[in-house]
Amino acid sequence: MAATWKAGATGRRTNGQIFSYFGGLIFLIALASPVGYLGDISTSYMLKNRLHATASEVADFRIYTAIPVYFAVVFGFIRDRWNPLGLRDRGYLLLFSPVTAAAYAWLAWRQLTFAGLMAGMVIATLSFRFVGAAYQGLISLIGRKRMMSGRLVTVWQIVASIPAVIAAVASGWTARHLNPRHTFLMLAGFALVIGLLGLWNPSAVYAHAYEAPDARGGRLVDDLKRLLRHRAIYPAIVINFMWNFAPGSATPLQYYLSNELHASDAVYANFNAIFAASFIPTFFAYGFLCKRVALRNLLFWGTVVAIPQMIPLAFVHSPQSAMELAAPIGLMGGVATAAYYDLAIRSCPPGLQGTLMMAVDGVLVVSARVGDRLGSAIYDAHPGRGFLYCVVATTVTYSLIIPVIFLVPRRVVAAADGHVWPSVEGKALADVAEPTSDPVSRRPDESNLAP
Repeated sequence: MAATWKAGATGRRTNGQIFSYFGGLIFLIALASPVGYLGDISTSYMLKNRLHATASEVADFRIYTAIPVYFAVVFGFIRDRWNPLGLRDRGYLLLFSPVTAAAYAWLAWRQLTFAGLMAGMVIATLSFRFVGAAYQGLISLIGRKRMMSGRLVTVWQIVASIPAVIAAVASGWTARHLNPRHTFLMLAGFALVIGLLGLWNPSAVYAHAYEAPDARGGRLVDDLKRLLRHRAIYPAIVINFMWNFAPGSATPLQYYLSNELHASDAVYANFNAIFAASFIPTFFAYGFLCKRVALRNLLFWGTVVAIPQMIPLAFVHSPQSAMELAAPIGLMGGVATAAYYDLAIRSCPPGLQGTLMMAVDGVLVVSARVGDRLGSAIYDAHPGRGFLYCVVATTVTYSLIIPVIFLVPRRVVAAADGHVWPSVEGKALADVAEPTSDPVSRRPDESNLAP
């Protein structure tokens, strides 16, 4: 009895250290990211209010500055094979966070122009992809190693939502009170702090993290073949693409509120803040459910609830109604969002965690940008009803996620978080692992299964 209690206490303490480390890292990354809420919304206001860009021009800017993200899988593949400074993921934080900060500083000290803003944001996005590859690959590795993917996703999404709320609220205020120089210097400061985190080496996260067979890759050609043969990756990528394809939720909504409903910039900022904050209760619910319910059930029912998520936007006819509907819209999407990230972690091929996680990361941005561009075109082409058509397109896309869920291999989603679930690709793991005669070494670390 005493031994069992001690093992449970050790597991809870280790898990607490893991959650604390990733929580702090994710918080700063969400604030510093060029394609995150603070960077994206702030630059959209600079384009709209200072450079007088149209809705389509803002959408085009978002598409072009996100070009490095479209090739995010390349950064993930580099992460899985390159060991900078001999520090693996910490090396990426130490090297590329200062480069991102330098790009922001360059933007801060030059005159604001469309071309200059685009060049600086492309450079910042390019550099920050390596940071994203490091932390997402590490989350996947630890989540799979300790069979806590659902709980790590819960921490990830809750913590990332806090900067989203802060940035959404602050972006409206900064648009009125801060000049671009102050905004970019603030982003540079966040990026530099991420670099300092590369000096931190918590044993709960990094001890023996890269020694497990699941963390090892093989030869270049063999890894590429394993990736393409890994059936689980395809539904995970397609589902995340469809989930983030929302033609009415970004630029068209911003222009609909400001131009047609005559709302101030603060209304759009507050809408985004309420929307992001409303995800948090359902993320907590996911953290409770993921330990008790198989992932396949969370995927299905989370999607069913999320399909009509954007329909309330069709009833937005005043700034006040937009604010009132933001909360139910956010609440409907939390479980689905967490489940789709959980699916991505579980679907990673052994030794290629960074590759798949960055493929999903790139797909999320591509789908958001393409959806935003399509929505902007629809909005511009159909005055008066364009925004309604955007909502319809979003709802139809979400409904098509259901049949894709049934294509997910059952062994990937058969168990709840913390329970033994089969290797996504046992043969691939055997291909990259060193043979061992000790069967205990292939068993999960049961001391870390405590909730």
